[in-house]
Amino acid sequence: MTPQEIVEYLDRYVIGQQEAKKTIAIALRNRWRRMQLDEEMQRDVVPKNILMIGSTGVGKTEISRRLARMMKLPFIKVEASKFTEVGFVGRDVESIIRDLTVTALQLVREEENERNKEKIEAYVENKIIEKLLPPLPAGASEQKRQEYEASFARMQARLERGELDHLKIEVEMPPPGVDLSGGNVPPEMANVQESILKVLGGLGKKGQKKEVTVKEARKILEAEASQELLDEEKLKAKAIEKVEQGGIVFLDEIDKIAVPSNVTGRQDPSKEGVQRDLLPIVEGSTVTTKIGPVNTDHILFIAAGAFHLSKPSDLIPELQGRFPLRVELSSLDEEALYRILTEPKNSLIKQYKALMAVEGVTLEFEESALRAIARYSALANEKTEDIGARRLHTVMERILEDLSFEADKRKGETIVIDVAHVESKLEELVENEDTTRYIL
Repeated sequence: MTPQEIVEYLDRYVIGQQEAKKTIAIALRNRWRRMQLDEEMQRDVVPKNILMIGSTGVGKTEISRRLARMMKLPFIKVEASKFTEVGFVGRDVESIIRDLTVTALQLVREEENERNKEKIEAYVENKIIEKLLPPLPAGASEQKRQEYEASFARMQARLERGELDHLKIEVEMPPPGVDLSGGNVPPEMANVQESILKVLGGLGKKGQKKEVTVKEARKILEAEASQELLDEEKLKAKAIEKVEQGGIVFLDEIDKIAVPSNVTGRQDPSKEGVQRDLLPIVEGSTVTTKIGPVNTDHILFIAAGAFHLSKPSDLIPELQGRFPLRVELSSLDEEALYRILTEPKNSLIKQYKALMAVEGVTLEFEESALRAIARYSALANEKTEDIGARRLHTVMERILEDLSFEADKRKGETIVIDVAHVESKLEELVENEDTTRYIL
């Protein structure tokens, strides 16, 4: 996609912040441009990492995540403040790349499962029907063979219509570490999964069998088909390539590991240590993962922070230099909050209307009510900590709390939210700063 097309796509989900969208669109387009160069030149063209500066809730993460999802790239969001310097108790920074690699492997597996969808479906159908039909005896006559094939075809048609979903068959359970979509779960989750399987049915060992419904068996057999039909080593190689050439790491709260120059007294020594540990990964190094060594030279790093108590120049110079593109995101005023509430493809208003429609309730909002919601949200952000668009979620929940609670009893009704209703729910809360702080 061209930078203009990328920005147009983002406009459907993120309101405003055009400068940030433009910067990231150019960075992603440059990755594609790099892949068109000869190999020697490719090695020398390094990604232009981005530093986003802005308060929480203004769209930093959403812009990055939407792009990664659109382009089917491995993406991971991590908080820099969660890491500790090597030698301290806590997570080490190399786990970022290990987690990104797991994400890439799942992404590649999903793509391959989709590509081999027909083969997987045929494998599952055959396995289920073989368990439901008595086996054809060896050396059966041609007539018996034809009768068996006719029975198989009838059974297949019934299976496709869902008429056999309630029947029970015996299947071999997958071992721990394999999820029911055929992907590998992260190593730290394998033990948890094994414990859950044991609690549910004493399972967790390869080869152990259990009787389940045909509907439940489908997922288990799809995982089995994925393992049988796909080449695991090729998947791993493809995942590593995807990480190395297209991986995106969103490094949030980077301001929390900066050491403000104007602060005197005892400093946390691990903050600068974490920065120094991050440096080799951002500059380019090789990290050992469970599926193989991953080179980080061309992974795109997008760092973000509010920088209320510190500034970008408080980061160590070497790390600053690895984020040449700087973009500042603007705070959200009343008008921006109104647009966020109403314009995005799956805006908050559309979400609540859809949720109430499930209960048979038609939910409508008067224009004046929407303006009031945006006004009170902006006011709450001014009076307390500015949490950006996230304030809209809190305010909307407050307004619709009673309706959500009793929606099942109001089936067939049309509920219109007017400005009087909004004011009755919010005016007193927003006027009292202490109440706002704890409730909104």
